[in-house]
Amino acid sequence: MTSPLTALQPKGWAAPRGYSNGMMGRGRVVLVGGMVGWDAEGRFPQGLVAQTRQALRNILAVLKEAGGGPEHIGRLTWYVVDMEEYRASLKELGPAYREVMGRHFPAMALVQVVSLVEREARVEIEATAILPD
Repeated sequence: MTSPLTALQPKGWAAPRGYSNGMMGRGRVVLVGGMVGWDAEGRFPQGLVAQTRQALRNILAVLKEAGGGPEHIGRLTWYVVDMEEYRASLKELGPAYREVMGRHFPAMALVQVVSLVEREARVEIEATAILPD
């Protein structure tokens, strides 16, 4: 299935690394609620990188129910409990992201929050996807 999305890149802007400035698409919208990095039994792996990898897998599992894949994700919003932990993990986060998402980089936002509902969670990620009609 091909992606119904087009990356938006204003002329003269430096190319973003690991995300897109904006995405445009037409089709069926799928909204995936905030996914934390636990497995199907509710167990958390240790650390931000492992939890991010699992949270992204969880997003793709929900998206698969609608017939979609990573290429259909137009936006990700990341909530982390420790921005310094995120920054310190960037070298490992890139390969973990690509392992799950491939080289698809949607529009993204990342914010630090005081806490998440699940006490063990280091990250929560929500997604908006557009699947072809």
